[in-house]
Amino acid sequence: MKFIISLIILNLFVTLSYSQSSPEDKIGAWYMFDGTHIVSDQISIKTDVQLRSYELLDNMNLMFYNLGINYKLNPKTTATFAYCFLDIDKSYASNGTPHLFENRFYEQICYNHNLGILPIYHRFRLENRFLNYVDKNIVKNRFRYCLGTKIKLNNCFFVNCSNEIFANLKGDVFTENRFYTAIGINLSKYNNIQLGYLNHQINGENLHRLQIGIFIKTDYRKLTKVAS
Repeated sequence: MKFIISLIILNLFVTLSYSQSSPEDKIGAWYMFDGTHIVSDQISIKTDVQLRSYELLDNMNLMFYNLGINYKLNPKTTATFAYCFLDIDKSYASNGTPHLFENRFYEQICYNHNLGILPIYHRFRLENRFLNYVDKNIVKNRFRYCLGTKIKLNNCFFVNCSNEIFANLKGDVFTENRFYTAIGINLSKYNNIQLGYLNHQINGENLHRLQIGIFIKTDYRKLTKVAS
């Protein structure tokens, strides 16, 4: 816990000490609230809200809303179909159109297994993106692959580490990569918070982001059985 508090203080100090005006020169933040709501042995509902800012406590540039349905194919494999809405303000960046809205659909497969004693997860995602600028609409499609591990340290703490690559299906192929590492704290059997660091490389920029996430899981199967 002392390490986590020290990390927060360090990030605040570094952020406030910067005086330059490029997104690469700031430590921004992603604040996440992620929910999984189990309704049957195979089906669960996925919800997600994110606020992203160019600076730690200021200059918000993106709001992200996600609603999806998960279907468990087997104990190791889950398929997901989801819809996302994004409100994006790119005015901080010098090379982007100031503001846009995005409607996004994605299809996803998650697969978990062990490599020796190391738990491994894979995420394969195909995204269909409908970008609505002030003066034009653009449709883009891309593929994402995430490889990661979640290592239990004890009953309270764990480490989550992953790397995700993005591949556009048209135009420049590899324009984005995300490396993420975090310390997680279990609040209960199903709920946890994660404090981590994200290195986000996108369109030639190398961004450093603090991530704070709250992850909850609810189980409605017992309520369904009682009602029936």
